[in-house]
Amino acid sequence: MQPMPEIILHHYGLSTFSEKVRVALGLKGLAWRSVDIPAAPPRPLLAPLTGGYRRAPVLQVGADIYCDTNIILPALERLHPSPTFYPAGCEGVARGLSFAWDRTMWIPSIGILSHFIGDQFPAEFIKDRKEGYLGIDISKAAMAPELHLHRQRVAAQYGWLKSALADGRHFIFGDKPSALDLTCYQTICLLRKNCPVEVDALAGHAELVPWFDRIAAIGHGRPEPMSAEDAFAAARDATPAEVAHLQPDGDPGGLRAGSPVTVTPDDNARVPVGGTLVAASDNEIVIRRRDPQAGELHIHFPRLGFDVVAA
Repeated sequence: MQPMPEIILHHYGLSTFSEKVRVALGLKGLAWRSVDIPAAPPRPLLAPLTGGYRRAPVLQVGADIYCDTNIILPALERLHPSPTFYPAGCEGVARGLSFAWDRTMWIPSIGILSHFIGDQFPAEFIKDRKEGYLGIDISKAAMAPELHLHRQRVAAQYGWLKSALADGRHFIFGDKPSALDLTCYQTICLLRKNCPVEVDALAGHAELVPWFDRIAAIGHGRPEPMSAEDAFAAARDATPAEVAHLQPDGDPGGLRAGSPVTVTPDDNARVPVGGTLVAASDNEIVIRRRDPQAGELHIHFPRLGFDVVAA
């Protein structure tokens, strides 16, 4: 039996979604390889692995590439089931609410962050987010007029989270952390870590501090640095794993294995990734791509938040 390839995470420090995966790897107690990528393209050794998908993070296991945290966490759960991300049978609720939290909290969190450190964002980063990623101007001046709305929206989300924890439980579903805890933590962490020391993102929400501290204490597992060149070579020299957890013709829309398809985020960074359908379900789609340098790859996407169409 061949040993499982190393877990490789392509990420950057400020990325809140990367923080979710870093803590997820910590919760699983896993060793992993850390590839530091630029906050904005070009990423010349990552783009061939993803078919042009441009968001972070990206998880790599040999020649299998996982795009978006909503497939990265289920993949880690499948490959390393214990300890679980889904205690007490919470998987459906955790996955659904995680998607909703991400969609609701992302722009307001960026708006608040920009108020405090937006003047430190490099011009090329702001330009990329406006023209290629979010489609909005995240500069401090542009975001300032809606600061009061961003704060309202964040506080409203904190409100239900406080209610969920009001009976003294340690985490949202009880005594053990879940994928939903990690999702809620990531955006709060973005603000607490990067806003000035005198500005606490949880000011006025003291009930959430013990919960936050418990998740922060999980840590990031056992990362070891890896170069982009070595990660690329690891994919090039590997063979994609057999997709045994999905049916070849399991696509709910009737797409058949072997069909050419494109997969595109439905909200932002709408770069279509083309390939051949390998297998699918209502939760995941796997496509095959052959890159001239990287060789044959399987790229995995969640169905939530992505449009899959026949090419």
